[in-house]
Amino acid sequence: MPHTKCNCIVAQSGGPTAAINASLAGVIQGVFCSETFDTVYGSINGILGILNQKIMNLSEISRNKPHFIETLKTSPAMYLGSCRYKLPDYKEDDKPYRDIFHFFETRNIQAFFYIGGNDSMDTVMKLGHYGKRIGSPVSIIGIPKTIDNDLAVTDHTPGYGSAAKFVASSLLEIAHDTFIYALKSVTIVEIMGRDAGWLTAASALARNNYNAAPHLIYLPEVPFSKTTFLADVNRLLTTHNNVIVAVSEGIRDENGDYISATAASADTFGHSQLSGTGKALEYMIKEQIGIKVRSIELNVLQRCASHTASLTDLNESFQLGCKAVEGAEQGETMCMLTMHRTSQHPYCVSIHFSSVDDIANQTKVIPREWINEAGNDITPALHDYMLPLIQGEPDLKYQDGLPVYLPIDHLL
Repeated sequence: MPHTKCNCIVAQSGGPTAAINASLAGVIQGVFCSETFDTVYGSINGILGILNQKIMNLSEISRNKPHFIETLKTSPAMYLGSCRYKLPDYKEDDKPYRDIFHFFETRNIQAFFYIGGNDSMDTVMKLGHYGKRIGSPVSIIGIPKTIDNDLAVTDHTPGYGSAAKFVASSLLEIAHDTFIYALKSVTIVEIMGRDAGWLTAASALARNNYNAAPHLIYLPEVPFSKTTFLADVNRLLTTHNNVIVAVSEGIRDENGDYISATAASADTFGHSQLSGTGKALEYMIKEQIGIKVRSIELNVLQRCASHTASLTDLNESFQLGCKAVEGAEQGETMCMLTMHRTSQHPYCVSIHFSSVDDIANQTKVIPREWINEAGNDITPALHDYMLPLIQGEPDLKYQDGLPVYLPIDHLL
């Protein structure tokens, strides 16, 4: 890196979480403490902000707004906005790449931080390889986030702990709501998870000394059998008035076909857009068992529930942002920050820089040995893995009874 101070830029991409802004706050804090970087810019709506010249000076904003970094850390979703833009192969179309690296040159940018999930790491990988091809000195670093917890190499992904805490809290509250009625019923809770069931598995954290719900958990990692499902529900109804089922939106049958009511459309990266899994199971129970049944889809609520965020999640996300700046100062590039669990009791992780080539376009699923033999529940090992990630509560500020978050006028 040059001895004179240079600049850097950060962007956010993919789906929102309760912790992605904590990583952004960490980047800004890291630049404040840096002897290498002078200004950190923010790209509005992911990589598209650079291509469309929609940039904001985060260093200036954070200097002029009191408590900016502290409030940003606990604000939900994405302060910089998002996108789902897929870069083309530069061997077929290098114009976006030329535009991006020209922007880096004109703004004296020596590091680009992209906070996002699997698809965002695809962008990091492509930009990194193009930069290497043209001999660019710009560090290209990915900072992980996704509630799906499906990024490879890392022990877990920022955003997951907070979403898992929301899912577990919601299941416990649903149990309290459901158990007041002394009549036979089934409640199905549909939880996000197209290919990996990490978030649905977190529903098991709702169990305590008086609550055994969810009584059944179905994940994408195990083929779903309608016959076995109905048998499971019928068996539990012989001993329980109320049966609560947690199900991933992406469960598939033995042929690999989605159980969801609709899975026809796909996004920019080719991922199926699912909806109606819980509703499909609701209709199945109505037709085959004929008792009171309702389905609940947590939908986007599980993504940005900062009012029930995990302090562990926010602190780790912030640390990753700070560490990314340190890595850029040391010349790290074409990498993503990863966390490695060094101790379970007490819980502790170490942070590393891992090659993005080993992460992009890969999916980390739940190991089969962490799912019970019947395929309708998790094992204690998975419970122990998840529990430390939901610990602690952030100190939120409130006004007129509602949490105070950073305004996002610039996105409207």
